[in-house]
Amino acid sequence: MIVNNVRLVLENEVVAGSLEMRDGIIASFSENRSQLPGALDGEDAWLLPGLVELHTDNLDKFFTPRPKVDWPAHSAMSSHDALMVASGITTVLDAIAVGDVRDGGHRLDNLNKMIGAIRDSQRKALNRVEHRLHLRCELPYHITLPLFEALMETPELSLVSLMDHSPGQRQYTSLEKYREYFQGKYQLNDQQMDEYEREQVELAALWSQPNREAIAAHCRARSIAIASHDDATSAHVQESHAIGSAIAEFPTTLEAAAASRACGMQILMGAPNIVRGASHSGNVAAWQLAERGLLDILSSDYYPASLLDAVFRLVADERNTLDLPQAAALVSRNPARALGLNDRGVIAEGLRADLVLAHTEHGHPHIRHVWAQGRMVY
Repeated sequence: MIVNNVRLVLENEVVAGSLEMRDGIIASFSENRSQLPGALDGEDAWLLPGLVELHTDNLDKFFTPRPKVDWPAHSAMSSHDALMVASGITTVLDAIAVGDVRDGGHRLDNLNKMIGAIRDSQRKALNRVEHRLHLRCELPYHITLPLFEALMETPELSLVSLMDHSPGQRQYTSLEKYREYFQGKYQLNDQQMDEYEREQVELAALWSQPNREAIAAHCRARSIAIASHDDATSAHVQESHAIGSAIAEFPTTLEAAAASRACGMQILMGAPNIVRGASHSGNVAAWQLAERGLLDILSSDYYPASLLDAVFRLVADERNTLDLPQAAALVSRNPARALGLNDRGVIAEGLRADLVLAHTEHGHPHIRHVWAQGRMVY
């Protein structure tokens, strides 16, 4: 396969030319147009590395498309995979919650079903892109550690994040924002919300710290990458760094982001935060970190199409100095390297031919084609 007449987004520059794929890898690229009649005309579009997504809970939406609706696993996985492809994502870590923010939540019910679907579809080569596993460990629960220990030998497990969504902690230092979110999510009246809040505080005091230490120890022993989550203070960051966190997911303040960088952690923020221009939880805006050089990785989190959109928005934002190769690295090279996946994330000879062909029309990126290991999947 030869893709002709494209703007190649390389690691450090953008050049016009063509690219050849062979046997699933990038065989060569050139600053000249190919003269072969069978070459695909890219129509002067951008050719970028395939996007690498470290944290999306999008799969959960397909398994439970409505409350109390239990969708068949094969159909749910296939639909999720299709959305990843259409968003330009060629490597995805499906984030599955271990423990839950409310006993009886559907995430807990679907835990084994979703992990089984990921593993089965990958083993049977049913997916168009590569799916790996990210376990989101909700720390303030007695069930979290035993559930994690039952899953920690899963071969597809590539990342573990340690989360504490209890009131007054990290993402929810603002109790007003905490109540607003969970009352809306669970349709609780004020009295029910008061009781729920008390329960969460008690559970966090009992389980968060021992679970954090035990799960981190298991990860270190197995060389599984650890991510902190929603750190708000330098003290939070020091705690995360001490247990071996390599990635700082969604730091909520400039203080926490700066402390994460000082500790050598990769700073991950949400692409929806870039697209919307602000955090939905009232925390630090991702563009504020980008303009200070405190942004390494973007994740689509809850909206897959936001990943590529955020790249071009960052480049167009006059507040930032990122050029297109630097912005593209946030969704390709940097997340791949954070996991030690050195065979992808960059357009270079000998690497995986995971590629995205995108036009920018009317101020928005539109994906024309996607290749995963040299095979056109979109």
